[in-house]
Amino acid sequence: MARYGITFLRVSLGLIFIWFGGLKFIPGASPAEDLALSTISVLTLDLIPQQISQFMLAALETLIGLLLITGTLMRFAILLLLVQMGGTMSPIILFPELVFNQAPFILTIEGQYIIKNFIVISAALVIGATVRGGKLKADPDE
Repeated sequence: MARYGITFLRVSLGLIFIWFGGLKFIPGASPAEDLALSTISVLTLDLIPQQISQFMLAALETLIGLLLITGTLMRFAILLLLVQMGGTMSPIILFPELVFNQAPFILTIEGQYIIKNFIVISAALVIGATVRGGKLKADPDE
């Protein structure tokens, strides 16, 4: 597990970003599209047209996925991922009525979609810990 776990985590996270990002290139294909576009609209003060913001988000997520899968520019990939996660988590504050049926514990399906991203953030932190030579050891006594 120590030998292959980080690589598997990095590649699987990359596949998720490519999959979700790829869906956003097709209008109406992503179940998160409306929430994502509403969030970007609020965060950018409506300065970016929806078609452009959807394309930019799709490209960003796909880029993050490609960087993770290839293992190139990993510090940059983790930075992009964390910035993207900031936007993804912001509906908790911006649109609590869409995230919670009854705050703070009863989530809507959108809220569940958002909250599960704590796992994505945690995975990114674990991957990031190995970028500068950090290692997991199968036998800690070695």
